[in-house]
Amino acid sequence: MGMARTQGSHSDITGPRIRKAALGLFARHGYAAVSMRQIAKEVGVQAGALYNYTPDKQSLLYRLMQDHLKDLLAAYAALDKPTGPEDALRRFVGFHIRFHMERPDEVFIAYMELRNLTPENFSEIEALRRAYEDSLERILQDGQNAGLFSVADTKIATLAVIAMLNGVMTWYRTGGRLSLDEVEQIYWDMVRRAVTA
Repeated sequence: MGMARTQGSHSDITGPRIRKAALGLFARHGYAAVSMRQIAKEVGVQAGALYNYTPDKQSLLYRLMQDHLKDLLAAYAALDKPTGPEDALRRFVGFHIRFHMERPDEVFIAYMELRNLTPENFSEIEALRRAYEDSLERILQDGQNAGLFSVADTKIATLAVIAMLNGVMTWYRTGGRLSLDEVEQIYWDMVRRAVTA
């Protein structure tokens, strides 16, 4: 009886540790180059112990991306309700930059390893990503309908804004010339100008 309980608590600890180890290794070396054995070694367990937690490496990759996107959607949904389309867009810009700045490995994997997902896993991850993109597109549509924004195509504008915001992750360094607040303000100005009627 005591044995089962320790096993249970052990697997609770192991799950997050396996995910963290896989995340770091996939980000550094690429999914294809990392073996289950390497992940096990990083966690400090036998490779066999990994299979109690995840059927295979693919499931692990899928789980990492799914967790990341579900966290993203939940955090975005938890924001205070905006007062209008411009406020909503302003908050989307700040939220997107800050959420992703704190998760460089997740962001890197989310974009670089999509091609390594099986087709069914890919379509599920795509659906989660689209749900997030749709929330931005709705803001642009609302602003458009209110005569505040003017974009030729809300879908393209959505993808363009997200691509622009993702750029911050590639160049921003903490302790550099600009604070994150200043960077956020500059990006907000650019986004606002790009969509304003």
